[in-house]
Amino acid sequence: MEEIKEVLRLENVNFSYGANHVLQDVSFSFKSGKIYAVTGKSGAGKTTLLSVISGLADPSSGEVFCNGQNLKEMDKYEYRSKSIGVIFQSFNLLTKLTAAENVELSMDIAGIDCEDKKQRAYDILAQVGLSRDEADRRVLKLSGGQQQRVAIARALSYDPDIIMADEPTGNLDEETQDEIMDILEGLASQGKCVIIVTHSSSVAARADEKIVLYKDNPAIRDSVR
Repeated sequence: MEEIKEVLRLENVNFSYGANHVLQDVSFSFKSGKIYAVTGKSGAGKTTLLSVISGLADPSSGEVFCNGQNLKEMDKYEYRSKSIGVIFQSFNLLTKLTAAENVELSMDIAGIDCEDKKQRAYDILAQVGLSRDEADRRVLKLSGGQQQRVAIARALSYDPDIIMADEPTGNLDEETQDEIMDILEGLASQGKCVIIVTHSSSVAARADEKIVLYKDNPAIRDSVR
């Protein structure tokens, strides 16, 4: 069993767009081996929170730490290409490439050095339930659920500690949603910290902890499943 450790910590994080205070004094700790569901109404700050966690936006005040290191002192590009894997609702795959080529490209960007990147891509895609034949298809020839599996594989390609998913089941039917959640639960059982932004109550119900953002008072509240 993987040792549970703190991999991400937010301390008194605030974020404002001009006079619009989106995040106010957010303090929360994220641990390995757990799934966190971030919920709340539109405009409550869910996407902003992800942007801050992923290093795409700097908080107006407060600190973000990854494995004990202040994000302000880290190379943001290296952080995003090695420490944290992001999965988007719209997949954000390169449609002219095959599934395997998308995963290989992600490894190249992260500077992964291995003997056979193609085989590593096949292995990771198999881990998320895609066959060799599907791995060799251009992504436009794959279903939505298969494309989301490719997006997960791409995020896994450089073995980050944190997997962050923005509405990963939003475009999927209920059966496929459950299959994607099975994969994410499997990643948590392997020691990954999985953070999911979702509007789905059924997805949130499968998390270990639920974080609710409130638009009128966007302080984080959490409840353990």
